[in-house]
Amino acid sequence: MAVLEGALADRDSWSAVGVCPVERAMKAVGTRNAMLIMREAHYGTSRFDDFAERVGITEAAASARLRDLVEAGLLAKRPYQDPGSRTRHEYVLTQAGTDLLPVVLALFDWGQQHTGRATAMQPVHHGCGAGAHVTIRCTAGHDVPPAEVGLRLRPRAAGLTKT
Repeated sequence: MAVLEGALADRDSWSAVGVCPVERAMKAVGTRNAMLIMREAHYGTSRFDDFAERVGITEAAASARLRDLVEAGLLAKRPYQDPGSRTRHEYVLTQAGTDLLPVVLALFDWGQQHTGRATAMQPVHHGCGAGAHVTIRCTAGHDVPPAEVGLRLRPRAAGLTKT
């Protein structure tokens, strides 16, 4: 559990509703299909039909989720044309989408450990071949166990509302 520090410690004196980064992130990727599309984008999928097939959703659902992810700035549309075909669009990761990879990998790790259905797949570091996993690290470079995570206000922080 994250320990709330300083002004945040009095949990009854403030509310994060509407300003919480987790809330804003979930607005962008808060559906199963959106996260699975992002997984596929990180695996190299870029074409509409492939997203629908690999996520196992209807074309209407794929269209809606891809539109949402483009609007959220996680994917961008790029035109392409196969010989003899009309111009279509593929979907490519933006920097914001690329920055979501640790979240996708954290969900992958959690799913491997806690759903009772581990797979043979493993994230690896291409540089050395060792397994890769997501860790919490402080800005001083220390690995931080979940029990040692805290939250406090930054100097001149804005955005929390008094209750």
